[in-house]
Amino acid sequence: MRGDLVRKLLARVLTTGLAVLAFLVVALTGATGWGLALAVAALAATAWERRVRPSADGLAETVLVAAGILVGYSRRLDDGFDPALAATALALLGLVLLVGPLRQAGALEIRAANLPVRTWTPLVAARLGDALLALLALVALAAVLTLPAWSALVATLLVGAGCGAVALDLARRRFRPPAGGGPVGRALRRHQPEFVLHFSAPPGSEYQVTMWLPYLERIGRPFVVVLREPELMPAVAAATRAPVVLCPTLKALDEALAPSLRVAFYVNHGAKNAHLIRFNQLTHVQLHHGDSDKAPSANPVSAIFDKIFVAGQAAIDRYARAGVEIPADKFVVVGRPQVEAIEVRREPVAASAHPTVLYTPTWTGHHADANYCSLPVAETLIRRLIDRGAAVILRAHPYTDKNPASARQLARLTELLAADRAKTGRPHLWGAAAAREMTLTECVNRADALVSDVSGVISDWLYSGKPYAVTDTGADGEHFVERFPLAASGYVLRRDMSNVDQVLTDLLDADPKAAQRWAARTRYLGDFPADAYAEAFLAAARRELEADWVVPAQRAVV
Repeated sequence: MRGDLVRKLLARVLTTGLAVLAFLVVALTGATGWGLALAVAALAATAWERRVRPSADGLAETVLVAAGILVGYSRRLDDGFDPALAATALALLGLVLLVGPLRQAGALEIRAANLPVRTWTPLVAARLGDALLALLALVALAAVLTLPAWSALVATLLVGAGCGAVALDLARRRFRPPAGGGPVGRALRRHQPEFVLHFSAPPGSEYQVTMWLPYLERIGRPFVVVLREPELMPAVAAATRAPVVLCPTLKALDEALAPSLRVAFYVNHGAKNAHLIRFNQLTHVQLHHGDSDKAPSANPVSAIFDKIFVAGQAAIDRYARAGVEIPADKFVVVGRPQVEAIEVRREPVAASAHPTVLYTPTWTGHHADANYCSLPVAETLIRRLIDRGAAVILRAHPYTDKNPASARQLARLTELLAADRAKTGRPHLWGAAAAREMTLTECVNRADALVSDVSGVISDWLYSGKPYAVTDTGADGEHFVERFPLAASGYVLRRDMSNVDQVLTDLLDADPKAAQRWAARTRYLGDFPADAYAEAFLAAARRELEADWVVPAQRAVV
């Protein structure tokens, strides 16, 4: 998170500093060539800042750069008053002032993927800022090459024509909306989706929704995915054949709500969920994006949903333990369908001479009370695993790089693993090889044991029946297991790693908690048949869509 802030501040300083410097050099010195070069550098800095800060407002800097380029152009031509250059200046001024508002207006429009409809206006509007920067760079190049001013004017008018077309279409949408709704709304009504998955989260959170998409498709009913942030759209649209609609505003959300919709699913407690929950004609179902003993897994906000699909009885108990009162009839135990491909193993780890250990450190969280990250002390753990001849799969949380300290600690661990792999040939995995080229299920199936921070990974791992250790990174001490009951059937690593050798012996050799772990597996993940484990979720989802559908009975909890 601090790393993001540093990049944003650096981008802001570079953009402003170079823009001011370029204008001063052109206006106050005779070094026109250097001034134009600085102007192009300022344009590059502006482009970078928009990647780092998509909402950045660089109007003042763009005006300074444009003014500097035009003054430099005039000096290079040295022909006195040039009508074409004056017209270029006026057109550029208009574009500089209009592009920002047009981009903002276009960003508020509904967009769609995987739907037979083209919404060109928002897409073009989103690129107008880049088009303006490219235009200014072309004008600067024309100045350097001393090209006739009409060449710059032609390029400016072409970009201006594109802006005009966008402006006219946006105005038509605002002031004369089509009676039958926009093209996206009409296409959705033709699609007739029966349920919607609503998703709002920061960039990088796509995994929360993509883990559910295969199972939503298996329900066998037409559906639509509604996103609220544009950065999420490419990854989500690529992960499903279902329509994916971006609804940045409440008006756009209204357009996406086809009359055929009956159920709305959610995978987190994002604040924007409230925008859809207000539609009481829908049944609102919370799925969550993982099952863990973390505090967010017992969020009181869950009470606003009509149904809460949980993996097992332990999730229901978690709410009660946190003092969150939710009527029992809201809960539906459906297991965790994502674990259906996890291989169940009953033989002890000791049977393997060179075990493979999956280590999954979580991130530091948004707040201190949600910081379960063990990376600050993980070097000791990794060294001990290497000493025992274990191969390590290091799979870090996607948000790890948001904290510079965590990123450095993770880099240190990868250095240790890389050095040992080069020395011994042990098949350690990390980085993209463990996080992108392999799914979590593939990592679980390859590993013999798990070391994890408090996270949903442990619940998924529990399905395998294999041993695991949990890191206690807080100040709970002897009360750690009370706060995080799933740790009771695992081996608890103290935050100072003082008991790491004993824990690794229990984990990789003796495994005294095997029986306790199998009982916990039922409480946390239900007791559904392994050959049709995901059917519990699919049946529960279909029941919400069809009144006569009956959810299969779950066997008694041990």
